[in-house]
Amino acid sequence: MNTVNTKETSDRIAHLAALVLRRSSVTFTEKELAGSALAQHHTSKQTSQKIGSLAAKVLADQASCQEAKELAGCVLSQVTHLNGPVPAR
Repeated sequence: MNTVNTKETSDRIAHLAALVLRRSSVTFTEKELAGSALAQHHTSKQTSQKIGSLAAKVLADQASCQEAKELAGCVLSQVTHLNGPVPAR
């Protein structure tokens, strides 16, 4: 059973995501999160289970930077829920 999630990325987070994608010094994980957040800006797209799991790991990692955590929180709030919430790994 799919649950439709109507949330979308805010203008502020989309701007942050665009800045992250332009930087060469960011990690692959940060680029993944930024790309997902930007893809959901003014669209009906939702976060996949794979990216949702990645976002949950970033939020749980104390070493993650604040920008990564902001992007992770955004994409995690927009995850496609299939049979319940995304499991934390």
